[in-house]
Amino acid sequence: MAVLKTILTVLYVLVCLALIVVVVMQESKAEGLSGALTGGNSQSYWGKNKGRSAEGLLVKLTILFGALFIVLSIVLQLRFWP
Repeated sequence: MAVLKTILTVLYVLVCLALIVVVVMQESKAEGLSGALTGGNSQSYWGKNKGRSAEGLLVKLTILFGALFIVLSIVLQLRFWP
């Protein structure tokens, strides 16, 4: 069991680092005052196809790493570990 806990802990640290990197790489969602006045870019080609772009991939990776973070956090806190 100690080996499994060590493997899960190393995986947990890697997921934490990956989550940090993916979140930092994302662009800010706030457009500021200029976005509020001009209406943003929701009608542009980039705004409509954001899910297929690199930014869409970052959003999907954030969800994946966030879910792994939560699952590994719960598993590592279970009481059956020595």
